[in-house]
Amino acid sequence: MADLLIRDIDIIDGTGSNRYRGDVVVDGGLITRIAAPGTVTGAARTIDEGETLALAPGFIDMHAHSDLHLLTEPGHFAKLSQGITTEVLGQDGLSYAPIDDAALAVVRRQIAGWNGNPADLDFSWRTVAEYLDRLDSARISPNAAYLVPQGTLRLMVVGSHERAATAAEIDRMRALLAQALAEGAVGMSSGLTYTPGMYAGTSELAALCEVVAEAGGFYAPHTRSYGAGALEAYAEMIELSRRTGCALHLTHATMNFGVNRGRAPEFLALVDAALADGCDISLDTYPYLPGSTTLSALLPSWAMSGGPDAALERIADLPTRLRIATDVTVHGSDGCHGVVVDWETIQISGVANRELDRCIGRTVHEIAAEWDMPPVEVFFDLLTRDQLATTILQHVGHEENVRAIMRHSRHMGGSDALLVGERPHPRAWGTFPRYLGRYSRELGVLGLEECVHHLTGRPAQRLRLRERGLIRPGYAADLVLFDPRTVADTATFDNPKQQAHGIPYVLVNGEFAIDAGTPTDVRAGRALRMNTSRKETR
Repeated sequence: MADLLIRDIDIIDGTGSNRYRGDVVVDGGLITRIAAPGTVTGAARTIDEGETLALAPGFIDMHAHSDLHLLTEPGHFAKLSQGITTEVLGQDGLSYAPIDDAALAVVRRQIAGWNGNPADLDFSWRTVAEYLDRLDSARISPNAAYLVPQGTLRLMVVGSHERAATAAEIDRMRALLAQALAEGAVGMSSGLTYTPGMYAGTSELAALCEVVAEAGGFYAPHTRSYGAGALEAYAEMIELSRRTGCALHLTHATMNFGVNRGRAPEFLALVDAALADGCDISLDTYPYLPGSTTLSALLPSWAMSGGPDAALERIADLPTRLRIATDVTVHGSDGCHGVVVDWETIQISGVANRELDRCIGRTVHEIAAEWDMPPVEVFFDLLTRDQLATTILQHVGHEENVRAIMRHSRHMGGSDALLVGERPHPRAWGTFPRYLGRYSRELGVLGLEECVHHLTGRPAQRLRLRERGLIRPGYAADLVLFDPRTVADTATFDNPKQQAHGIPYVLVNGEFAIDAGTPTDVRAGRALRMNTSRKETR
C-alpha cells in the first residue's frame, strides 16, 4: 500500500503547461504514479480536496539567507508555510564555508544582521562538505543547496583590505573554490557592494568564474550597483559570462532608486542580447518594492577596509567620520549603490543591542527628528552602539520595474529573506504566496501555470536538480497543495511574521512538513550536492 494518494486534483506540473486533473500517488518519498482522476484507491492516507486545492511542485527559493537559521531553528516555519521545499544558501558573497578561524570571526560579526550571531552554535565546520553534513545532521526541514561565497574566499586569502589580489592569491582562491565545488556546492556567489568581495576586479572574478564553469555550476552575483550605474554593473557581469562561458544568475535583479525608475526594459534588453549570443543567463526577484540589508552596508567601501573593528575605529575618529559623512550625504557611497542616502527611505528593522529596540520600525529621518540631531549622526550612533549589527529596510523600488522583470522568460523567485530582527522584511514570510496571490490572481502579471513554472521547474533546471521541481513519476515528492482562489501573503511591514493563507499542505521528500496548515516538525529535508562529474545536483 502506498503512503499517500492525492485524489482527483488539478495538477500544475511545473513545466508551464496547462493544469490537468489526476490522481497522484506518493510512496517512499517519491511520486510513483500519476493516473486519471478518481481511478486510484488504496493508500495509507488519502487527500481528497480536489474541488478547492491545486497540486504543484514545492517552491524553490533561489536566494535565501537561512545559513544559520536552518541550524538554530530547523523547523523553519517561515519558509515552509510559503510552500518552499528547497532553498539556495551562501548568497551575496558572504557565508560560513569554506572558512578558517580568522575569517569566521569577521564573518560572524559582519553579517550578524543577516543571520544573527548565535553564541551557543557550534561553528566547528570549516569546509563545504562539513557544512552540508552539518545541515543533514541537524535534520533540516526544507532541502538546501549551497553557493561558495566569493567574499569569504577573499577574506581567507587576501584579508579585509582594499587591494588587488596577487597571482598567487588568485590561484589559492581558485583551489579553494574548486575543492568547495567538488564537495557539493552548486556555484559561487558575490556581494559586490559588500566588503571584501567588492574589492575584486573583473579579471579576478573571471579567474574564479572559469573554475565554476568547468565544474558545471553557475555564478550568482549581487552586482556592483542597483542604483547609479546599475546598467553598467549588469553589463559587467554579462560580459564576464560571455568571456568565461560561466552560467550567470543575476540575483535579486532589481532596478532601484530614483535614477532607475522605468528603466527595467533597458536592463532586460541587455539580458536578451546576451541570450541571443548564446549566454546562459537567468535571474531572480522578490515581489516587493523595498530592499533589506544591514545599515553598515551603506558605508563607503574604503571605510570598511580592514574589517568591522577598523570600520568602528574610523567612525570614532572625527576627521575620518566627516569624510564618511561627506561620501554618504554628498557624493554617494558605493555601499549605497552610488547614490546619496535618503534617510527617509532607511527604516530600522532589527537591532542586536536591546537598548535600541525603540528604533525598530522607524526611519533614520524620524529618529533624527526625535533625537534632535542630524540623520548622519544617528547613522553613526546606531552603527557604534549596535556594533554594525543593525538591519534595515530600504524603500527604493519601483512597481513598474518589478512587474516588467518578473515577466521575463528567465525569471525565477528568490525571497532574499532575512529572518532575524523584530520586524524583518515581510518577504521572509510572504514572497511565494505573494507571487501566486497578488501578481498572478489579482494583477494577472503571470498566468498561474506560468507563475508556478517560475517558482519550480525553471529554478530546478538552473540548479541542475535531478528529478526534482516537476510533478513526474520518479521525481522527489516535494509538493505543495494550495487554494488558487485564496492563496495570499498576510505578512506586512507592521506585522511581518504572519503565516500565508491558502497553503494547507507542504511535503518535503514525501513527508508532511505542513499538515492542515500546521507545522509537523518532521524535518525531512536534506542538503543537495552537485556532482561535478555528472553535472547534476541531487
